[in-house]
Amino acid sequence: MAYDNVIFREVQRFDQFWIWALVLLPVLMAWHGAIEQLVYGRPYGNNPASDEGMLIIWLLFGILLPLFIFSIKLIVEVRDSGIYVKFFPIHLSFKHHPLEDIVSYDVITYRPLRDYGGWGIRYGSKGKAYNISGNRGLMLEFRNGKHLLLGSQDPDSLKQAIIRAKDG
Repeated sequence: MAYDNVIFREVQRFDQFWIWALVLLPVLMAWHGAIEQLVYGRPYGNNPASDEGMLIIWLLFGILLPLFIFSIKLIVEVRDSGIYVKFFPIHLSFKHHPLEDIVSYDVITYRPLRDYGGWGIRYGSKGKAYNISGNRGLMLEFRNGKHLLLGSQDPDSLKQAIIRAKDG
């Protein structure tokens, strides 16, 4: 295959306010504790960690946690050869789903918390899901009977791209 034409590409990130509000709480606590203890020399809390422990807490929760959340993105591509999905930084390369393995694909509205337990890479009674936000996506059914939900901000265009690729 010399050239694999990209028909559709969608990149989603966690940009919901409530997620960043939840992330900022431990970030701010880690920064506050590190400044109090490591800069001003005042032990932080009723049972303070050692300075080394506080440094580790600050690195994990003050630096790495927000960087990790900020780096997360769901990339879905429809190419001539199939559907490619990457949930970065969990997946460093695309997961390929050949078009000939897909027997059906339907736009659905789902309930992320009830059906899959939330957002991210999730497993529920209806199979595996990759979702970042919202409650709409494309449900794929494979020849082996497994299902995969791809959360999308534009599931209708995603479906049309698969139709174009299959007709291709």
